[in-house]
Amino acid sequence: MDFLRPASWEEALAVKAEHPTAVPIAGGTDVMVEINFDHRRPEYLMDLTRIGDLYEWEVGDDTVRLGASVPYAQIMEHLRPELPGLALASHTVASPQIRNRGGVGGNLGTASPAGDAHPALLAAGAEVEVESVRGSRRIPIDDFYTGVKRNALAPDELIRAVHVKKADGPQQYSKVGTRNAMVIAVCAFGLALHPETRTVRTGIGSAAPTPIRAKAAEDFLNAALEEGGFWDNGKIVTPSVAKQFADLCAAACNPIDDVRGTASYRRHAVGVMARRTLAWTWESYRGAHRTTEGAA
Repeated sequence: MDFLRPASWEEALAVKAEHPTAVPIAGGTDVMVEINFDHRRPEYLMDLTRIGDLYEWEVGDDTVRLGASVPYAQIMEHLRPELPGLALASHTVASPQIRNRGGVGGNLGTASPAGDAHPALLAAGAEVEVESVRGSRRIPIDDFYTGVKRNALAPDELIRAVHVKKADGPQQYSKVGTRNAMVIAVCAFGLALHPETRTVRTGIGSAAPTPIRAKAAEDFLNAALEEGGFWDNGKIVTPSVAKQFADLCAAACNPIDDVRGTASYRRHAVGVMARRTLAWTWESYRGAHRTTEGAA
């Protein structure tokens, strides 16, 4: 195994063009586990830790540009107001040591359905900025996951950053694991309210071959909230609406039985998380709605 260590982003792109099979490594929290257990033996490892741009973020008027290697700990500390769902997901990642090393780019590159960041990115409607010597492009998060541990990257492309819209409403994240830390998700669920567009987006992890959205559930809830005038009146979402939303989220799953949980348990758990996160986010929205009305 050869170890490649580019000193700049331009050099990294050139190296990737010359060695398309080279596996990028920054935090190494996924790659090194696979190598240590002999699940993977790449011909080349490409160390990206000397490229400072990957560890930087920029908060714009509407969007946060998050470098691929920004550690989860930094997201938790500095970007909670702008990216609350992703900050909550970051809290569930492994241990403090790994949260100080791992970043969203690694989750995206590995594209495991159990990656903690995926549900939050799907719910927020992120875009993945990728680049090669041929140029750069942005891939909508909905189009990024193409199969089990497969993504839309071309062989010569690297992930440079993730663009996430700043939260315009409450966001939540929930994860089921066999313990509270250092655990791969049995299943996970992310939910984001977008009051500006009067829409809701979801993200489901570890309950299908890829991270997915529950689009039928979103469509149902969007229609129910609009028809009931909930966005304007700030009333509590009725139990029947919450139950139907939860049932549709569970139905969107296509899980497997494995050592961490059964398929039926995963479906049930996703439904429970969907109902709970809807209650949490909507109560936050109602609180903000009442505050706004009182100020008016």
